[in-house]
Amino acid sequence: MSTEDQNNTDIAEAETGSDLRIRLERLPGVGSVRAAKLAKLGLVTVRDAIMHFPRDYRDFTGGHCFDELVEGEHASLAGTILSGSLRTISRGRSMLTVQVETEGGVVRCVWFNMPFLAPRFTVGRRLVVAGQPRRNDSKWEFSHPEVRWLDDEEDSTPVEWLAVYPLTDGVQQSHVRLAVQAALGVSADRLEESLPESLLRSKNLMSIGEAIRSIHRPESRDALEAARRRFVYQELLMLQLALRLHSGQQDTRQTAPAINIDSKLDNRIKALFSHEFTNAQKRVCAEIASDMRRTKPMNRLLQGDVGSGKTAVAAYCMLATAATFVLGHTAGEDGSSASRFQAAIMAPTELLARQHYQTLTSLLLERESPLQVGLLIGGQRAAERRELQGRIESGEVQLVVGTQALICSEAAFANLGLVVIDEQHRFGVLQRSLLRQGTSDPHTLVMTATPIPRTVAHAVYGDLDISVIDELPPGRQEVATYRVSQDQVDQWWDFFRKKLKEGRQGYIVVPTVDVSGRDMASISSAFESLANGHLEAFRLGLLHGRMKPEQKASVMAEFRANRFDVLVATSVIEVGIDVPNATLMTILDAENFGLAQLHQLRGRVARGRMQGICGAVTDEELNASPRIDAFISTTDGFRLAEQDLVLRGPGDILGSRQSGSPPLYLADLLRDGEVASEARSDAKTIFESDPALNDTRFSRLKKVLLGRWSATLNLGLEKVS
Repeated sequence: MSTEDQNNTDIAEAETGSDLRIRLERLPGVGSVRAAKLAKLGLVTVRDAIMHFPRDYRDFTGGHCFDELVEGEHASLAGTILSGSLRTISRGRSMLTVQVETEGGVVRCVWFNMPFLAPRFTVGRRLVVAGQPRRNDSKWEFSHPEVRWLDDEEDSTPVEWLAVYPLTDGVQQSHVRLAVQAALGVSADRLEESLPESLLRSKNLMSIGEAIRSIHRPESRDALEAARRRFVYQELLMLQLALRLHSGQQDTRQTAPAINIDSKLDNRIKALFSHEFTNAQKRVCAEIASDMRRTKPMNRLLQGDVGSGKTAVAAYCMLATAATFVLGHTAGEDGSSASRFQAAIMAPTELLARQHYQTLTSLLLERESPLQVGLLIGGQRAAERRELQGRIESGEVQLVVGTQALICSEAAFANLGLVVIDEQHRFGVLQRSLLRQGTSDPHTLVMTATPIPRTVAHAVYGDLDISVIDELPPGRQEVATYRVSQDQVDQWWDFFRKKLKEGRQGYIVVPTVDVSGRDMASISSAFESLANGHLEAFRLGLLHGRMKPEQKASVMAEFRANRFDVLVATSVIEVGIDVPNATLMTILDAENFGLAQLHQLRGRVARGRMQGICGAVTDEELNASPRIDAFISTTDGFRLAEQDLVLRGPGDILGSRQSGSPPLYLADLLRDGEVASEARSDAKTIFESDPALNDTRFSRLKKVLLGRWSATLNLGLEKVS
């Protein structure tokens, strides 16, 4: 079959509904060379192209006014060419200068080393120039502006929005635009509508064909916003429906042990702690207790800022679980039993796992409790691990603390009643399900000290109930946070040394283990420099992720015992490290850390009653960094979470890199919070009326939903053809 015949066959298939599967090289004007480049972006078929949404748009309306130009802000002006000149400047470089007369005045446009453009700019020709203007010799100048040519009879302000697509090396905007337009030509008018007609009308949403054309080539700002709203709503509605289907199936398929936390047990457990729970902790414990009384598995997300007491709540739940006997069993004469329910907590690092182990062990030691605590981590000897696994399987160990070794090992629980996952964002949204086993399923509590705005949490964790600890323990003070520029470093170290002499301990945090080409501080260079310089009079310890587990544990034990004054470390200390006397922190090259990471690090010096002090050392030229500005301005983790989302976008908040879930194509979970709430409410209504989406109105929606989310969420629905 010839190439032309193959093209005709593909187009014919498109007319019968197979258009989305056409390979891009078969489309007119694309060809195999461009298709090979587009494949680098993952664009192989028509569907790939039309779902590759623009990341931005260039305004080519020509509708801006000369008198309203603002330096550095995008503008497009319609005008007529007054003159053009091409000349050679230093070292053979060329500069093309074009004067354009607009309605309010003349602007100058310049292009460097592009002499081939000169013949196009003839005097009297009409055009629209678009770019970021700047003042140069009291005149407005556009450097390398984009141009749209106007015909003589064309209105000077026609609507024209140019899509700007995400790219990769070797792929140009023109390649993507051409492929998208060709794909729209064979598919836009024949796309199947996935939303019911009644929903389109009630929500005043564009049809799929109109929306897909308008998202790629909008005729107006209103059309662009309407198209975007349709896709954002559809995307979030499908996510919410998928999560509800997943949760509904969990409800029908699974049963959990009933853990009855009555007032007597509540008081007995809280008496183990040396401090009284805050009102927020008490409220959250009551919410969890209400969930765990039922035989439906609890799925709850616990959010709380650094130092708010999440670990104490987790310990409370674990102890309550281990205090409950499996139906039909009672305690022996010594109060011990291998037939209690078990609880496991999974931590993201071995350091944090060891700390949780010590917390639980110390709580039980004072009361001589019969409960046994086990630690399961990757660095253990094989024989030690096998012995512990046997005790877990027999039920002899009721409280298990571990890292991902809990999942990776062959550990089997006798009666697992509760799973706690600390720092949920480090494991991926769905990884918690991997610990479920046997005929019943454990209750699940996932925790994070990286607060998520509520609208985002509802959109992403639709299958979880949400609890928030919004109160710090009494006596905790905000960490005093300072920006330290390069010319203030000596002054900062003077201050740091003074505080160390008062008996405090401190952390020095560096971004890398090894020397980097980006001229960042490495742990070895920082340690040597400080030991022989600013901190030579003090005892320094060293901690980083490449050390063996036993080495890391030994260093932390010595630091906790005050055998080191200062711990020089990488971000391995970011999560969970609790040394109350360590109230000083210096973060070197702070601009190389994320905002959430900076806040987590700062939390290490907010563990005691003495005020913590944190200095963020930054490069002089980067002192205006919005991230550092936000970090310095507040210690409120919830406010920083909002700001972080503004600065970096929603990113991989679904945890798709870990769990394999598809990314959101278009929705911005901060900007689209109102739409997310609307989609959540509508999904609830649909689900309550038709839990399996069997109504014919939802047949197409169900097919698209299963295609996207079935594998990720294990939706065992009968697929629709």
